[in-house]
Amino acid sequence: MGAADQRLFDALRTANFPPERNHLAAHITLFHQLPPSALAELEGLIRTIATDTPPPAARVADVYSLGNGTAFRIDSPELLEIRARIADRFAGMLTAQDRGTPKLHITVQNKVTAKAAHALQADLARDFRPRPLAIAGLAAFHYRGGPWESAFARNFRGPRRGY
Repeated sequence: MGAADQRLFDALRTANFPPERNHLAAHITLFHQLPPSALAELEGLIRTIATDTPPPAARVADVYSLGNGTAFRIDSPELLEIRARIADRFAGMLTAQDRGTPKLHITVQNKVTAKAAHALQADLARDFRPRPLAIAGLAAFHYRGGPWESAFARNFRGPRRGY
């Protein structure tokens, strides 16, 4: 995300996520698990995408219930197109969870009681207005049994559309 959006959603995670489960900065998950053996190929593909693709248009659409958590739903056909490009490249390696099209969102609370989640959703929905969301780039992480470790990150540098 862009820096201002990152600060906002990180602050919401810090305030509302159980601290023992908050191991990552706020993010939009495109894939849950790609094989570690594909990391070099993924990095090359992401480098190409970042170089030839402008930042995708996106917007924070609404407050979204995760049952025992809270997220913001993200609308971004352009980000889904980028995800499809990656999925096509790794089609034979995708897990069942990653074969479908994801519901893009930013989780700000998870693994709490339904009552606590509904209270936060009501609080956030009270003043919520859909708004643009800056998407700065793509990143990959290694799962290390709890803490996550950054593998790489690349910012979009492609020419902006409509100029």
